[in-house]
Amino acid sequence: MDTVIVLFNRDLRVHDHPALSAACERARRVIPLFVLDPAVPAGRRGPFLAACLADLRASLRARGADLIVRRGDPVTETMRLATETSASAVFASADVTALARARQDRLAAERIEYRSFPGVTVLPPDLLRPSGGGDHYRVFTPYWRAWTRARRRPLLPAPPRIPLPDGLDPGALPEPGSAQGGESHARRRMRQWAGRHLGEYADLHDDLAADATSRLSPYLRFGCLSPLEVATLGNDDFVRQLCWRDFHHQVTFAFPRINRDDYRPRGHRWRDDPDAEQAWKHGRTGVPIVDAGMRQLLSEGWMHNRARLISASYLVRHLKIDWRAGAAHFFDLLLDGDVPDNYGNWQWVAGTGNDTRPNRTFNPLRQARRFDPEGRYVRAHVPELAGVPDALVHEPWRGTVRGYPRPLVLTGE
Repeated sequence: MDTVIVLFNRDLRVHDHPALSAACERARRVIPLFVLDPAVPAGRRGPFLAACLADLRASLRARGADLIVRRGDPVTETMRLATETSASAVFASADVTALARARQDRLAAERIEYRSFPGVTVLPPDLLRPSGGGDHYRVFTPYWRAWTRARRRPLLPAPPRIPLPDGLDPGALPEPGSAQGGESHARRRMRQWAGRHLGEYADLHDDLAADATSRLSPYLRFGCLSPLEVATLGNDDFVRQLCWRDFHHQVTFAFPRINRDDYRPRGHRWRDDPDAEQAWKHGRTGVPIVDAGMRQLLSEGWMHNRARLISASYLVRHLKIDWRAGAAHFFDLLLDGDVPDNYGNWQWVAGTGNDTRPNRTFNPLRQARRFDPEGRYVRAHVPELAGVPDALVHEPWRGTVRGYPRPLVLTGE
């Protein structure tokens, strides 16, 4: 091949990038491309995405290339660049959402060769099939067993040199601000966290105040880290979380409307309560552990996974508000917000997804006592409760706390 365009999407890295490596092996010239699509606004993730792109550009320039940035419809802009450069093929990482697959189908219908490669997940989403039939696993545990036994592709090194054609306008990057996105930050954090906390992950990953989880999820969401490489860190409890990520991707591959429709309709009748929904969104439910999580989300664009489960369960089980409202709010604010994980987990909590116990409820008071027994997480994110006695930090309605609301719903024991 003479010239290949590598279209970057959710794979903003140079290490273990099968599409990029294949292009460098097979083509005389390689054009790394990212298209900023105004129809898919980045929202809260915008500064983080911009930092990821700046870091990727620096990595590509260090290898003799550049990141070509265009704005508009990704297929239109890709084909325009292909015409300008006489490119003979487009390589890209395969993705699973309805939007991504529509883009892939459009590219495949164009006049030049289109090839998709793995890299967004540890295992390709269509690799594993249940022995009893069906196109995907509907329950996690058998998927986990098959996933742990499956053969994985080899990790690929970053290409030492990427031969970019001369004379291309690289295009302007959006302003990154102070966000610490990108592969360089991701790889540094991965090494530091693994050295300090990987061995104690099983003991501390649910401890809300310890803040000992990896916080690698935003980097995985944008592909700044290869999930396959992260899986090589080891520790079954940690790697199991990567398997959950793969599980939701294979469910989304089979059910691309996961962000709109019940995966398993169960006849729920949801309440329309805008005031309660707004109180939940702003961390004003009067239930401290829920409010702490929601305020962490508002301030950081991230929330501890245990707090996500508690706050999501409170919305759908106690306030009885449609999971789609909560999932959309999370998706808007989370730096790691993506369709498979966000909507797959919300449906799991709501009982419309892949949970084998569809009536599962997380009692927020019991959860708070178990995973934040001293109230340190609550006090860190709900300043109104910073000075209350330990006996009231999770149950302030039993006393008088000025400026903090009464509970919307008393959850009991």
